[in-house]
Amino acid sequence: MSQEFSQEGGRAPDAGVDTPRVRFVEISPERAGQRIDNYLVTTLKGVPKSRVYRMLRKGEVRVNKGRVKATYRLVAGDSVRIPPVRVAEAGDRVSPSEWVLQRIESAILLEEKGFLILNKPAGIAVHGGSGLNYGVIEALRASRPQAPYLELVHRLDRDTSGCLLIAKRRSVLRELHRQLREDGMDKRYLALLKGPWRGGERRVTAALRKNTLRSGERVVVVDPVEGKQALSLFRPVTRYRDATLAEVVLKTGRTHQIRVHAASIGQPIAGDEKYGDAAFSATLRRQGLKRLFLHAHSLAFRLPGIDDEIRVTAPLGDELLVLLNKLEKSGK
Repeated sequence: MSQEFSQEGGRAPDAGVDTPRVRFVEISPERAGQRIDNYLVTTLKGVPKSRVYRMLRKGEVRVNKGRVKATYRLVAGDSVRIPPVRVAEAGDRVSPSEWVLQRIESAILLEEKGFLILNKPAGIAVHGGSGLNYGVIEALRASRPQAPYLELVHRLDRDTSGCLLIAKRRSVLRELHRQLREDGMDKRYLALLKGPWRGGERRVTAALRKNTLRSGERVVVVDPVEGKQALSLFRPVTRYRDATLAEVVLKTGRTHQIRVHAASIGQPIAGDEKYGDAAFSATLRRQGLKRLFLHAHSLAFRLPGIDDEIRVTAPLGDELLVLLNKLEKSGK
């Protein structure tokens, strides 16, 4: 763990007032290789990301007495200066209930020394923030207080269920992040799309750009000029009369990629309140669909020292299987 070894003085705080002070933290080998921005987001619980990046831009955060960019990767022994910032107190945060902790632990599909994979339930975020007190990673840390290291390898939308990969060692996290960057990890999703599917596999390459509406809602738009490259492979699995169950293979990992790509080809995902078709979703809601029909059903990768490929499949939830059964009975 990182170790706080000194504090900088200043005007003495008023009695009974917990005034934030400058901290100097020494980076341990377990944190080596982590980006400074990600380290600060993890360390400064409850502090908005915008505040973290502003501290870095203004030079309030120093590493070995010098300024660093958000992309700087920490080295064991680095001395990190963290400026005075008020973080959420333990009493201010709502801890996951025992029911949530048990639900997360029971969702684990595979666990090894360096990682674990769980079938994330829909409706639970992968991490706290943006008005959420906790997510999957906080629940895991709460249920395993003695675990030295637990970090998300990737993310899933709050309403998406399925395979979520957690690293239990820093070295494993670095290797898995390398595979994500170099397309060495196989990630497959199941999505129920609007309308009948024509033809076989389809490559969707629309470039995507993050945007923000005036209301503050974050959305992603197709932008061939300023957008970032994105590639999704859609393969029909089952064709229904008015919908298609498709497998989607992600070749890049942009925010909301599958949802925006599906909408861009005129076949949005069922239950998608942000990018979907309201009438289509309403029809399926009357048949029992109460969530986004997007499920990370398969994850495969390799790790040094393990000969066989690691592949895990997360079964569809009962509520999704019931809907598919109804669509099957209604005719193709």
